[in-house]
Amino acid sequence: MIRIKSPQEIALIRNSCKILVSTFQLLEQMIHAGVTTREIDAEAEQFIRSRDARPAFKGYNGFPASTCISIDDQVVHGIPGNTRLEEGKIVSIDIGVEFNGYFGDAAKTFVVGNTDSERKRLVDVTSQALNKGIEIIKPGRKLSDISFAIQTHVESAGYSIVRDLVGHGIGKKLHEDPQIPNFGPPHQGPKLKEGMVFAIEPMVNMGNYQIILEKDQWTVKTMDGLPSAHFEHTVAITATSADILTSGI
Repeated sequence: MIRIKSPQEIALIRNSCKILVSTFQLLEQMIHAGVTTREIDAEAEQFIRSRDARPAFKGYNGFPASTCISIDDQVVHGIPGNTRLEEGKIVSIDIGVEFNGYFGDAAKTFVVGNTDSERKRLVDVTSQALNKGIEIIKPGRKLSDISFAIQTHVESAGYSIVRDLVGHGIGKKLHEDPQIPNFGPPHQGPKLKEGMVFAIEPMVNMGNYQIILEKDQWTVKTMDGLPSAHFEHTVAITATSADILTSGI
């Protein structure tokens, strides 16, 4: 069941998202060759806790860190550790925050220094795909209209949308109904209504859409070893469109 949030609940989710935005703005200054993913994770956790909030991922289903940091061919759920960022790679950071009982969730792919044109284009297309999905949102449309808009943009650029991982509802829980695939035909599923809050997150592969799970049982990689990018916003549906609660990351 998709929960409709009251204006007061959306305000609480927005507060969590404000902390997320500030966290991303802080971490962006750390994205350079030589920094370890553990250092990035530690900075994020310290900052979130300094705001009397909680890193939502830490301990979630046993996940050992506060952030998911995924490099190049890693799609999502990379575990921070001793790996150092390398010039020219792309790195996706996914963070959840709980504040006063409500959650926000966001992700962004960064370029480490200077990179080749194909990686840069992959990052740009993925960001654009997220925006295309959000732009389609208005009450009365169907859930899969979001999915179709994302898939259409990604595939028209010659890339593949990951099919085994989805966006989701969010609010008093990190993951709520509905699941939101990033592919599929339009005009399917429940009607969009004012007060719904979604975490929309396209994951886009440079090669084919197939993925594999690493031995750590968390990190998801592309099967063909080509890079992947990931962007995510938490959005609330208004009377006319979508309000991006994590705008500014």
